[in-house]
Amino acid sequence: MPRHVACVMDGNGRWAAQRSLPRTSGHRAAEATVIDVIEAARTAGVEWLSLYAFSTENWQRPGSEVDFLMRLVRRVVRKHAPLLHARGIRCRFLGVADPRIPSPLARDFADLMTLTGMNRGMTLTVAFDHGGRRDIVEAARSLIRSGVAADAVDERHFAAHLPFPDTPDVDLVIRTSGEQRISNFMLWHVAYAEMIFPSVLWPDFRAPHFLECLHTYQQRDRRFGGVTPKANGEPHS
Repeated sequence: MPRHVACVMDGNGRWAAQRSLPRTSGHRAAEATVIDVIEAARTAGVEWLSLYAFSTENWQRPGSEVDFLMRLVRRVVRKHAPLLHARGIRCRFLGVADPRIPSPLARDFADLMTLTGMNRGMTLTVAFDHGGRRDIVEAARSLIRSGVAADAVDERHFAAHLPFPDTPDVDLVIRTSGEQRISNFMLWHVAYAEMIFPSVLWPDFRAPHFLECLHTYQQRDRRFGGVTPKANGEPHS
């Protein structure tokens, strides 16, 4: 079972276009998928689940769509906070640095993190206003400010300056809609992740699809650059 699964929730706009609906209808339909996947991951024993909800690049979308997303996310957070807490899920929000984020939404994020902060079930990280490159740059700046000597910087020191440094490496990335790219998502943590790109669009993605991805992951041979011994003890690549 992968310890940490990260999902790029892709395909909302295409789902709406296929039905001659506005893009906002696709975003609205995605809510059911989010809750289904969270519950499927928790039940399956996944310890960490990260969802890519809004990237630093998504600010380039039309203002009306961005405004809708801000309102939708706030409604979803407020609606499902009691359920997440009751399930023992610890919630975090990765990013949330841009001043364009409405202050009521930022407060709801902070309130949910406080409410669930002591939970010891699955950790749910929602990447909102997130950019993997920005996180790396900010970690470098933090290292410089801390006065660490250049020769003393290693991967462990660097990772300690990333947001939520206790976050383990991602084992499995799932990107729906068939697109095959990372899109600046948790770049440090996905270095050795397995990747699966189901063709189903995010609003149609459900628990059985998620479990199928977990099963596919379990069939993978993760070598991390090494070799796996054969049955007779001879290594193979």
